[in-house]
Amino acid sequence: MTERHWWRGAVIYQVYPRSFLDTDGDGVGDLPGILARLDYIAALGVDAIWISPFFKSPMADFGYDIADYRDVDPLFGTLDDFDRLLEKAHALGLKVMIDQVLSHCSDQHAWFRESRESRDNPKADWFVWADARPDGSPPNNWLSLFGGVAWQWEPRRGQYYLHNFLPSQPDLNFHHPDVRAAQLANVRFWLDRGVDGLRLDAINFCFHDAQLRDNPAKPAELRTGRGFSPDNPYAFQYHWHNNTQPENLGFLEDLRALLDRYPDIGALGEISSEDSLATTAEYCTPNRLHMGYSFELLTEDSSPAYIRATVEALEAKMTEGWPCWAISNHDVQRAVTRWGGANDDDALARQLVALVCSLRGSVCLYQGEELGLPEAEVPFEALQDPYGKAFWPNFKGRDGCRTPMPWTAAPGAGFSSGAPWLPVPQAHRARNAEAQARDPGSVLNAARAFLAWRKTQPALVEGAIRFVDAPPQVLAFVREHAGQRLLVAFNLSAAAVEWSLPMAAKVLPMPGVDPAQVDGNRLRFPARGGACAMLG
Repeated sequence: MTERHWWRGAVIYQVYPRSFLDTDGDGVGDLPGILARLDYIAALGVDAIWISPFFKSPMADFGYDIADYRDVDPLFGTLDDFDRLLEKAHALGLKVMIDQVLSHCSDQHAWFRESRESRDNPKADWFVWADARPDGSPPNNWLSLFGGVAWQWEPRRGQYYLHNFLPSQPDLNFHHPDVRAAQLANVRFWLDRGVDGLRLDAINFCFHDAQLRDNPAKPAELRTGRGFSPDNPYAFQYHWHNNTQPENLGFLEDLRALLDRYPDIGALGEISSEDSLATTAEYCTPNRLHMGYSFELLTEDSSPAYIRATVEALEAKMTEGWPCWAISNHDVQRAVTRWGGANDDDALARQLVALVCSLRGSVCLYQGEELGLPEAEVPFEALQDPYGKAFWPNFKGRDGCRTPMPWTAAPGAGFSSGAPWLPVPQAHRARNAEAQARDPGSVLNAARAFLAWRKTQPALVEGAIRFVDAPPQVLAFVREHAGQRLLVAFNLSAAAVEWSLPMAAKVLPMPGVDPAQVDGNRLRFPARGGACAMLG
């Protein structure tokens, strides 16, 4: 199954190009930088890379505002650079996934520049335009995730346009068949070039409610969500009408029909909705997406009870699809800080890699997780993220998880010969990849050891999952596949814990994690420890 479907159970390494490696000294990472470090990525033991947007863009949202879907921004290199990267990755046995941002584009895209000029041009209806209310206010109460109303006035047309994100990211009108066809053609361009998979950004935002109905208010006690500032009004609504519309299912089926014309493509949908688990299950079926991940493990709750309830809820809903888990990415505080707080030590970093790679499904590992990088403190004067600037100081934005990779202990961290676009903190330079590669006990070598071992355990790659009761500090589950049954357990607390196994088991070495000590059927876990046992 793994040979026929490379993505099933794959570990996918997310590369954020701006912050990976800069080869031309402008302080921003680039495609040649990724090419130069592909051997490092392959040595981790991952199966694929996912490259965040590198397309032509004014960079208002750092590439998620695309001005040309079929070209590389000069900041990152050229199409030839991408082709060389793809060729070397394949030679190393790595699959390559790229971001596709289909629901919106840049206000500098030729489509929008034409659409905004009049109400009767060929692209007039390619975006979501609406008249003002009689008092001049926006057509409804929809809000932007980045704060404020989701409508921007355009004097050329005398109308508002919808933007679920920045005002410079107008939403495309997927109710228009020409828009759907154009975006499928853009996807086809990259499939023809040889990519192995797509990470579909904000894929549930493609369609809006054609009636433009107001979103209902959300009670104050329910105003929580991943990455929200405490005072972001976005959390004040149920977002029932500005995303996750039923028409989206038909588009996903058209997209899947296109993907199925190519050999073994993997499509991973990013899904953030009012009920992301239900939407993930609905979107990931044999005629829609191959995989989906929601944001439920990108929250601050890292308790065994929460992780168990989240995974069990998705397992109950997702009867046909395949999950993909992530605990860090370019949009949220790094996991060792978010889940460890003051206890963001190497033991936790090692454990987190093992934990997320032991759950049923595929895995996205964000660059720097294999080094145990904590969240960086970025002073306001160095801040780049418009989201952070808008909500400072209550919410400091996403720059703290986007700082450049520390390759060496040098002042520029071996990332650039120029001034990095974001500062690299001393705490990151101390955890640099060069030094960790030499240290047998480092997070990097623990991650390498665990990922190599995982490949030898069919139950961890493709097996079913069933949770078992354990002490409150311990997350424990059974993975089973092709006759192999493994009991996997992690002590998620910062104190030692003992647990008497509820079944007969032979404890196996699980590299990369501080091991539990075995005394008969009793396990003594150190803080942030783990154990794996073969069941009869």
